[in-house]
Amino acid sequence: MDDLSPATRLAPLTPIDRSSYEPAYVQVVNVLSHAIATGQYRAGDQLPTEAELCAVYDVSPMTVRRAIGVLLDRGAVSTTRGRGTFVKPLELNAATFELSEFHDLLDDPRVEVRVLEARVVPAGVRAAANLAVPEGTRVISIRRLLQRGGEPLFYHRESLIYDPATPTVEAELGVTALRDLFEGGVGAGPKRGELVIHASVLSEEEARHVERPAGGAALVLEHLFFGYDDKPMSWGRFVCRGDLLQFRAHIGVQTAAAAGAAKGPAARGAAVRGAAVGDAVAATTRTRRRR
Repeated sequence: MDDLSPATRLAPLTPIDRSSYEPAYVQVVNVLSHAIATGQYRAGDQLPTEAELCAVYDVSPMTVRRAIGVLLDRGAVSTTRGRGTFVKPLELNAATFELSEFHDLLDDPRVEVRVLEARVVPAGVRAAANLAVPEGTRVISIRRLLQRGGEPLFYHRESLIYDPATPTVEAELGVTALRDLFEGGVGAGPKRGELVIHASVLSEEEARHVERPAGGAALVLEHLFFGYDDKPMSWGRFVCRGDLLQFRAHIGVQTAAAAGAAKGPAARGAAVRGAAVGDAVAATTRTRRRR
């Protein structure tokens, strides 16, 4: 890097626009982010001090601290007491993967849910283990096919705690949209849930429903939901062909143009869709219709 001081490098950067609707601290964040994204400040470089930023932009120390706080939250910089603020190198462990494509399907009114089977059965080994009940306990077994325009997207199998006093099966038969599988009315959903994503291969049953060859690559989204008593309510798995969903994460600071491109249809959200299908991801999910 050149020998210019951190503050000198700010000279050609955009000044604060006092007439802008954006608060001054946001403008400082944008200026510094742009400087990092375009290489004016690189990994390990020190940013201007608080006093230098105040002098260059004629803002208060509180404004500067707030701007630096935003950069800290974004993982773009780190601070060392007595030394200053420094640009952080890329850190793979800071990557965040999101299911934007799955979220888009949730919002797609063309996606329909068709119930293939709904009955009370003895819990098998896996269902019993996930629902924390003895093997053979009566549970509700639901099988669904999620499709769009006649094209199969997901084969969904789910096991739910059976409560004779609750009309669970009737409620399940009323689910016609993908989002209804995850969202209920106020107070109707569980307290929390877990989602695990892993790679698999299509079984004969799964392949038949998603119309792909048995043994082909598959992606499994396994979910487990808990009630307000912290006991499992339901466990299930969405199975789709391996190329239906992808994951991608962006690390480091992007220019405004790159960030805008990342919000397009191919990569909505800036931190979504990834390439490592075999990685397992655990995350708290959206709430779900209570059974």
